[in-house]
Amino acid sequence: MPARIRLQRKGKKNQPFYHIVVADGRAPRDGRFIEKLGTYNPMTNPAEIVINEERACYWIKNGAQTTDTCRRILSYKGILLRRHLQIGVEKGALTQEQADAKYNEWKQAKEAKIANKKSEITNNARNEAKSRLEAEKKVNETKAAAVEAKRRAAAEAEAAAKAEAEGAAASEAPAAEATEENTEA
Repeated sequence: MPARIRLQRKGKKNQPFYHIVVADGRAPRDGRFIEKLGTYNPMTNPAEIVINEERACYWIKNGAQTTDTCRRILSYKGILLRRHLQIGVEKGALTQEQADAKYNEWKQAKEAKIANKKSEITNNARNEAKSRLEAEKKVNETKAAAVEAKRRAAAEAEAAAKAEAEGAAASEAPAAEATEENTEA
């Protein structure tokens, strides 16, 4: 069986972390391996990939097969492009300087794209937090206005009750005086 470049799962339950390894095709997934090429952490956004590009190119050149996921990872990091350009150099279609220039240009564009994605994610998170804070402030203001309206209504009701009680007491006082005058006469 040929050597295979594949992922070896590490990490806790629901928190995967992978080692990118070269292993015999017959070896179990998390079993024996020939060489560790790097790591892959899918829990971050964007995913964190650390890989030894020279050794990965060496293994691909020597016929190591990749799994689908590892092929995507190697493509994302530009290792398959690098190998493709190297084949062009070996066939005489490109010079080594041209191949290196194309690879470096691609790599810079990819790094800029990743940096833009990271800044976009942080900006979106900041804007979302800001909008949630503003929404919470509006809710708090409406609650405060409702509480203030209740206080005013209660104060007005209390003042009306006091005025009514004073008015009733005042109307009872002349009636009481009239009855006293009638009893004296």
